[in-house]
Amino acid sequence: MRRLSTAIIAVMAAALCMNTESRACTNVLVTKGASTDGSNMISYAADSHQLYGELYYAPAGIWNAGDMRQINEWDTGRYLGAIPQISRTYQRVGNMNEHQLIIAETTYGGRHELEDPKGVMDYGSLIYVALERAKTAREAIDVIVNLANTYGYFSSGESFSIADKDEVWVMDLIGKGPDNKGIVWVARRVPDGYICAHANQARISTFPLDDPENCIYAPDVISFAREKGYFNGKDEEFSFCDAYAPLDFGGMRGCEARAWSAFNILCDGKFTFIDENGNEVTKDAYEYIDYAMGYDKTKRFPLFVKPSRKISVKDVADVMRDHYEGTPMDMTTDIGAGGNALPYRWRPMYFKHEGKEYANERAIATQQTGFWFVGQARGQYPDEIGGINWFGCDDAATSYLTPIYTCTKEVPECFRVGNGNMITYSPTSAFWMTNRVANACYKAYNIMFPTVDAEIDAWENAMMEAVKAADAEALKLYKAAGAKPAKKIRRNDKARKTVDRYNAVRDHLTAFSVDNAQKIFDKWVALEQLLLVKYIDGNVKAQDENGNFITNGHTDCIPDGITQPGYTEKWKQAVAEDNGKVLEVR
Repeated sequence: MRRLSTAIIAVMAAALCMNTESRACTNVLVTKGASTDGSNMISYAADSHQLYGELYYAPAGIWNAGDMRQINEWDTGRYLGAIPQISRTYQRVGNMNEHQLIIAETTYGGRHELEDPKGVMDYGSLIYVALERAKTAREAIDVIVNLANTYGYFSSGESFSIADKDEVWVMDLIGKGPDNKGIVWVARRVPDGYICAHANQARISTFPLDDPENCIYAPDVISFAREKGYFNGKDEEFSFCDAYAPLDFGGMRGCEARAWSAFNILCDGKFTFIDENGNEVTKDAYEYIDYAMGYDKTKRFPLFVKPSRKISVKDVADVMRDHYEGTPMDMTTDIGAGGNALPYRWRPMYFKHEGKEYANERAIATQQTGFWFVGQARGQYPDEIGGINWFGCDDAATSYLTPIYTCTKEVPECFRVGNGNMITYSPTSAFWMTNRVANACYKAYNIMFPTVDAEIDAWENAMMEAVKAADAEALKLYKAAGAKPAKKIRRNDKARKTVDRYNAVRDHLTAFSVDNAQKIFDKWVALEQLLLVKYIDGNVKAQDENGNFITNGHTDCIPDGITQPGYTEKWKQAVAEDNGKVLEVR
């Protein structure tokens, strides 16, 4: 067996001690025909109250016959078993690999009687093993299916987003129960020029039975449902999500509403899609609002829609920061937002009052995000340059994304696995620093958030331009290296290995990724200090156009121009109605 690198050892050690639950995630899928730069994109917020934000990294590996790969459940770190290793594995950086393959997920649960406690492959391991073994989306689907069917599927119902340089796929799957190893599943290709989204609710309903270019599925996906009593109609009427993940109020309001909101934003309120007759139609997004709000199951919106404009990385990132602003579910406008329009509700999501049950909103942006990203597969570039994982930690609304090229040789210290954990604070961890900024904002959100938002926009917009320059330089190095003959070296006198002719490319993009990640981390350290100084005790200190604090003219130590914004009108009204007799000035 080859010697494990320190990076792989760190990943394995982290897996053993993790205790995570990633059951509240959101994915947005964008095809190259719908993007501004011709890239396929997938976004992912890994949302859990137990998940630590770090960038998983494993370099490519060469393995010997008989080597085994250990499988630990991603959610808990529990050992599930071991599977035979393959001879060569690909480098993975987070949820992308060196061939620009991207895989993300959301958990929908579905019928719990179909879970298999004897299964070896959980959904997280399916993702990361597939990234190690597949180059394309179709290969990844094959790997996922073969692993689950061969070793058993441990988890509940899952939706996967899978993209490569050419195609984007959405895949719904679920186990077959403790006495029936394997999975039933459907995977559909997102039509080029369209987008998709899912958020903890299976979204594939009916699907074409004779279009293998765009739809593939388990041979028993329908017959198994009949056997279990989940379906008894005609094959062409079979709906995967209705059979294996029946809708309820929570599935619509807590989950489908997020997908609806992503579509609403990226389509500017107009859903254009292909109907059951093959015609392209356009409908107002609000024709589906009763479905999104959990009132009417019959108003399900389409799986794929055409955006009203070309979508950029920044557009997708900002969708991940949504709190339903401007919709009936806007989290900033009711009394639950407190006195400073806080767009969050602490858990639990449901509460009872005087015999009635109520639900707090669950928006795309949420306080319990471990890490999030927007992955780009850019087929116009070679793999050494094309893959970018725009990566960040914690609440998307108050955190930044920074570009990490998937050819990188190392992970920035601020994202390194093992740099802190959920019960161990680290001052050099991006997860902890973004949490410090977010939790500062939660105290007076409408007052403090604009300062953070401006920093996010400035950084991400600057990085989009910086990536263009980095691409150009990397392409020069790539072409120069490609003109030279590849050299061979002996390795351990047993195997030949080609010298990495694109080493200079990887060095350049590694430095770019690491340096910028550390640069924005340092900015966030300074930002957290600014928030403390500027907004201490409910005050707001004035600053000039250069960002310097205004002083009283007699000393540089005493501020001038202090304001006290107070609370929203909604809050004032509620307080007056609740305790006005005591508080009224007479």
